[in-house]
Amino acid sequence: MTAPPARTVPPGEPRGVFDDLPGHLMMWVLIISELLVFGAGLLAFMAVRATDPTGFAEAQSHLHRMGAGINTVLLVTSGWLAALALRAAEAGQTARLRGLLAGASAFGVLFLILKASEYHDLFAAGIGFETHAFFTFHLLLTGFHAAHVAAGILLLALVGWIATPRAVEAGAAFWHMVDLVWVLLFPVVYLL
Repeated sequence: MTAPPARTVPPGEPRGVFDDLPGHLMMWVLIISELLVFGAGLLAFMAVRATDPTGFAEAQSHLHRMGAGINTVLLVTSGWLAALALRAAEAGQTARLRGLLAGASAFGVLFLILKASEYHDLFAAGIGFETHAFFTFHLLLTGFHAAHVAAGILLLALVGWIATPRAVEAGAAFWHMVDLVWVLLFPVVYLL
């Protein structure tokens, strides 16, 4: 796998600290800001959980842990396909990269279907934002994440259409952030 070309710096102009950053600087600003938002949400969740561990444990028992585990496999597999799509983009294999991004997107759609099923079951049982602090955090954190999954699916479609290594790299970086956030949310919200 070859690295994408760095930004071309005109002769005589000094190289900047961000010139060798993969992808686009603004995508990294977005990714870091999103990670900070999710990190703050998880810290708040854990702080409030410390005040009511019994209530949080009882509320957690209403979640679909198996579905969340399956969703973890779906997103990790999807991230792997996005990484393979970047390799295909760098090799000039446009049809292959589009197929891989379509597969990554399909796993994202399956993630959203499973997540919607869990929300449906919670709401059907009369559980909502105001039921308990656990559900307020659960629905906010996982709902915000689901919105990022939906945005990521659209982004993967867009970069698949553009099909340049730089575009695919930016889309894959965002998608990996979505994966990383879920890998952090899953154990904290569903298992601990």
